[in-house]
Amino acid sequence: MESNVRFIQGNEAIVEGALYAGLQFYAGYPITPSTEVAEILSERLPKVDGTFIQMEDEISSMCAIIGASLTGLKVMTATSGPGFSLMQEAIGYAVMAEVPSVVVNVQRGGPSTGLPTAVAQGDVMQARWGTHGDHSIIAITASNLRDVFLMTVEAFNLAETFRTPVVLLFDEVVAHMREKVAIPQPGDFEVVERLRTSVPGGTDYHPYLAREDGRLPMSDFGGVHRYNVTGLVHDMWGFPSTDPKIAYDLLHHLVDKLENRADDVARYKEYFTEDADILLISYGSSARSSLQMVEDRRQRGVKAGLLELQSLWPFPKETVREKCEGRSHVLVVEMNMGQIYQEVKKAVSRPEKVYLANRFDGIFISHTDIMQILNLILGKGV
Repeated sequence: MESNVRFIQGNEAIVEGALYAGLQFYAGYPITPSTEVAEILSERLPKVDGTFIQMEDEISSMCAIIGASLTGLKVMTATSGPGFSLMQEAIGYAVMAEVPSVVVNVQRGGPSTGLPTAVAQGDVMQARWGTHGDHSIIAITASNLRDVFLMTVEAFNLAETFRTPVVLLFDEVVAHMREKVAIPQPGDFEVVERLRTSVPGGTDYHPYLAREDGRLPMSDFGGVHRYNVTGLVHDMWGFPSTDPKIAYDLLHHLVDKLENRADDVARYKEYFTEDADILLISYGSSARSSLQMVEDRRQRGVKAGLLELQSLWPFPKETVREKCEGRSHVLVVEMNMGQIYQEVKKAVSRPEKVYLANRFDGIFISHTDIMQILNLILGKGV
């Protein structure tokens, strides 16, 4: 069957991806520049027997999708900057209680109210460390609307596979630009469904006992099994415990189930990297300007390449180390003060070869900006 080709906005591509993945429940609160996600879903979701709720704020939105997910539904919320800050306590709860959920954060300038209508990529570290305590998280992104659609589907797949919240970390430029996107037909791409327990009702169900493959089968809350859900350290039945061994094992489980599979979670794209002497590393809308600069330099005989990261957390350090090996210069391009730049420097064998090309003033970084910085690094002046 032919795909449905449409000219859509980035936020609409998020909606299409979520519906393709089987979204059944959305709770959110309007906030620039993610509002279109809620606006479109308020119309589309009820038409596929889903539920849309506008909540009073962002933390209640996160709590609502946690509750809905526990009953067996695929869930999502969307926000930006200050709203993402408000969600952090509940995101931590979803990490501890291992509740599949998707959180869209369309980044804008900050801190605080910052630049509500301007582009930024300053929430990278917040996505990783925004909630307190030792934990791990999945955060993925994209630079074009075809990939926005695919990464949204992937976010639901990863949430269901690892029983964890997944952050879709887009930015204002990607969310508000428009491109032609071919919406795939059902079945063209894999959609991971909830892994439900085979334990019969009325028997001893262990909601936090992982299988050998690391996955935790779930039972719909309010269904045939009675079990406890808590944000406290808990045993395999879900009951709170202060036993040091249980705390140790639980925290290791929450971290290791993702960090030990960073290479499996890793999503990235490569452009002209086979013979690249100068390697750019970028993500989100910054990767668009990076690719333009690489293609321009290639036409002038410069061996430049691009590694576009689509998964930021867990950070794919092995992939980054491998791709950076042997390059004369590595240039990290992002719209913040160097959040992924620091991670790249920690990953590579020669951090002195890693440089930063950035903007954080609300203006989209251009290929000209990147070229000027690269010329300075190479000693050519501006």
